[in-house]
Amino acid sequence: MTDLPTMNVDGASRGNPGPAAFAFVIARPGLPPVEEAQTLGKTTNNVAEYTALVRGLEAAADLGLKRLAVFSDSELLVHQMNGVYRVKHPDLLPLYQEARELVKEFDSVSIAHVRREQNKRADALCNEVLDGQAGKSKKPSSPAAAQPKQAVSDAAVRADAIAILQTAAQAWASRGLGAVPPDAIWDQLWFLLEEGGVLKRK
Repeated sequence: MTDLPTMNVDGASRGNPGPAAFAFVIARPGLPPVEEAQTLGKTTNNVAEYTALVRGLEAAADLGLKRLAVFSDSELLVHQMNGVYRVKHPDLLPLYQEARELVKEFDSVSIAHVRREQNKRADALCNEVLDGQAGKSKKPSSPAAAQPKQAVSDAAVRADAIAILQTAAQAWASRGLGAVPPDAIWDQLWFLLEEGGVLKRK
């Protein structure tokens, strides 16, 4: 079983631009998850997504993590961070640059796309703060309060695994193997297979 910590990030904007929020969930083997969500005022989905990544990387560094697998349902963010797309929008460029600098504080960080249904907790946190149901939180949630896992179909797991490999291949083609460490991709795929129930935890 992989011992790689993971982080799910999400951003939401009602109106795009409109009232926005970010959230991240950091999961570490054998420890309660660390969650944070906060409103951002009026901005876009993409700014909210990048803010979630930046704040999440800051929190992961504060926790002393050195390796991290990041999951986001924003294809734009994933492709830009992996060097597949260029960042041109002036609102995103400073956040992108900040995220790239934060990544350098880790031994390895991989960033992969997942569908929204596999990013449910981060998405729910965004909506909770937008609905006024919760405030800023940066403390481990209790295991009893954790959301029950839902079964993921084999086809969905296969699609996500292919997406991870495609993203890595595109990053390697444009920026070389140093863009995404191969061992991080292996850990990411292993985690995906475990979460999907294809592999059994030991």
